[in-house]
Amino acid sequence: MTLAIPAAGAYHGAYLDFGDHEDEVTLERIHWFNELVGKRLAIVAFSNYWGRQRFPLEQAQLVINSGAVPLIYWNPWEDQEDTKRSRFDLGAILAGHWDGYIDAWAKAARDLDRPLLVSWGLEMNGNWFPWCGVFHGGGEEVVPGSDPPRYRGPETFKRAYRYVVDRVRAAGADNIAWVFHVNNTSDPDAPWNQMAAYYPGSDYADWLAMSAYGMQFPTEHWISVKEAILDHYAKLAAIDPDKPILLAEWGIGEFPHKGDKGRWIGEAMAAMEHLSRLKGAVFWHERWQNGDLSYSNLRVNSSSGALAAYRQAVARVFWLSEPKFVPARLP
Repeated sequence: MTLAIPAAGAYHGAYLDFGDHEDEVTLERIHWFNELVGKRLAIVAFSNYWGRQRFPLEQAQLVINSGAVPLIYWNPWEDQEDTKRSRFDLGAILAGHWDGYIDAWAKAARDLDRPLLVSWGLEMNGNWFPWCGVFHGGGEEVVPGSDPPRYRGPETFKRAYRYVVDRVRAAGADNIAWVFHVNNTSDPDAPWNQMAAYYPGSDYADWLAMSAYGMQFPTEHWISVKEAILDHYAKLAAIDPDKPILLAEWGIGEFPHKGDKGRWIGEAMAAMEHLSRLKGAVFWHERWQNGDLSYSNLRVNSSSGALAAYRQAVARVFWLSEPKFVPARLP
């Protein structure tokens, strides 16, 4: 079975401040959030770093027990946030150095026998993760002068993505829906680094997804809903006309001297109802301390106004609290 694409509405999802490694999932926290916002979650997201070297069975089972579908951010790096290179380098993956781990992970996912969403190598069009194209050849042309041009960074990522998906599928894990998950903006914003350049093809993605945030840090300017989401939705949708779209991460910090978080949330969720292919959205509920000792508070209850706006918006019938399932489609 796999997660069904709703004919109307979108799945209500969230990531719930699951600790430094984003994997400290508890039923208590999920139930608390459901009560806080007045609607159950259909999707609960958490991370699984390759440095763990195991499938996150306990976390996935807790999410399933809550009545939601796990969205696993399956990222090839260590527990610590190495930003340029790691032992899980894309070249090492393609050379087969991690086949045993991939196969074991896939078999554990298969044996769970419940629908999963998996986002592998997210935000690859940025410059902050070791699997980003900028660290794997960037804008160097694979064949100089080719038309259309093919760039080494995106091409290496696509090969690695397909390699991982092929091995997981070969193990029989057809309960996984694959999420192609970009950042809304590219950094660097160069022709070679646009989100479409990384798309592995329709056979390798079940959902198109992006991260889209309003203002996250005190040093930033206020980012409107249009700038964060609407200006980029069409670019994402154009990558493949046949795929549903997921806001795999969205949210905004509490900076009252810059703008009204509650109003922003209300505007964002109202706008999402008019995006015809949007079928799910995962709110990033987290608070963290920055290097300058300031705080970024993206939690839905960072203020009474923010919480009230979210509760009012999510109460609408558009936001679905119960996942539906259909038989898995073989690739």
